[in-house]
Amino acid sequence: MFSFCTDPDTLGTFRWFSCYLTNGVHWSFYLSFLKVLLLLAVTAPVALGFGFVGAMAARSHIPPVSWLGKGYIAIVRGVPDIAFFMFFVIALDQAFEWMRHKVLCPDWTDPIRQGNDFIVCQSAKLPLSTAPEWVHETYGFFLAVITFSIVFGAFAANVLFGGMRAVPHAQLETAAAYGLSPRQTFWRILVPQMWVYALPGLSNLWMVLIKATPLLFLLGIEDIVYWARELGGTKTSKFTQYPHGDWRMWYFLALLIFYLGMTRVSEIGLEKLMRRLSHGQATSGGELLRKETTA
Repeated sequence: MFSFCTDPDTLGTFRWFSCYLTNGVHWSFYLSFLKVLLLLAVTAPVALGFGFVGAMAARSHIPPVSWLGKGYIAIVRGVPDIAFFMFFVIALDQAFEWMRHKVLCPDWTDPIRQGNDFIVCQSAKLPLSTAPEWVHETYGFFLAVITFSIVFGAFAANVLFGGMRAVPHAQLETAAAYGLSPRQTFWRILVPQMWVYALPGLSNLWMVLIKATPLLFLLGIEDIVYWARELGGTKTSKFTQYPHGDWRMWYFLALLIFYLGMTRVSEIGLEKLMRRLSHGQATSGGELLRKETTA
């Protein structure tokens, strides 16, 4: 980055680190932090949407729909996360390629599954081999978002389902007595009030989601864990001009500080949100706020 970085062997300690920490490879490391934040920003609302639909299905009075919602919750919650992460990435990739294969290559006569191989025509592959690198990275990130959303959506569904059941039934009966339809009661009474009961569980789920972002590394995405291992190791192909010892401890210490900072900021934001939702509610938190305001 600096003009004096042409020959690192001639540099003093300060200038050496100035060049070392600002080269192109390190910028990839810094950008990977934004990749983690983007994953959280996209996955959280999508997973919440999966969870809301799953919770609505679980409380449905139509048995097949209820079985589907409760089955989704039970299956995903009962299987280790890493197994689902590895399964869905492969399954989604092959499903997308299979659909493209059926549309783009209708004259294909060979079987798609040949032993352990999954073979489709070249035009059906995702992404295409001729696509630029950013397309491959975006596609992998897209699969990761869908996988995270499906897995954490099941946990969110269980939390929201419990929040819906925690809303006092007397309030629902009162709404019906005032002439509200079941749809109006759901959207005007049940949904607005369920959040105060569901937020503690959703808060824990958000913390777990933050801690699960290093799984991007296992999905083949160059995230902060990947770069910390590559840049901190002694035998790495990422550096030829900047040899150093085993510095992985310092890189992973930076990740530790990053995640602790994310956790602390989340705790502050969630606490403020909880106070706002509890205001005026007939809960212990709402009663405490009422006493504080009247004191």
